[in-house]
Amino acid sequence: MSQYKGSCHCGLVQFKFYSDSILEGLYSCNCSLCLKKSIIMKSIKKEVFSLLSGKKNITEYRWNKNIARHFFCKNCGVYTHHIRRR
Repeated sequence: MSQYKGSCHCGLVQFKFYSDSILEGLYSCNCSLCLKKSIIMKSIKKEVFSLLSGKKNITEYRWNKNIARHFFCKNCGVYTHHIRRR
């Protein structure tokens, strides 16, 4: 597995995850938020995801049936990740 790192635009929220391939398993969601932002996602197990910095800079947004918890940087507003209950 390879390690990948990401962040919000201002860099306050940083994370990493491990995956065999960064391009495998990409998908588009059809919810109103993802459609408006043309978000492309990659499903990973929560065990391979680590928030490196910025926990205090994250805000959470839920809507509709509260199925997914969406996380954004409070400073720059960039959507960094989400957790979906299964």
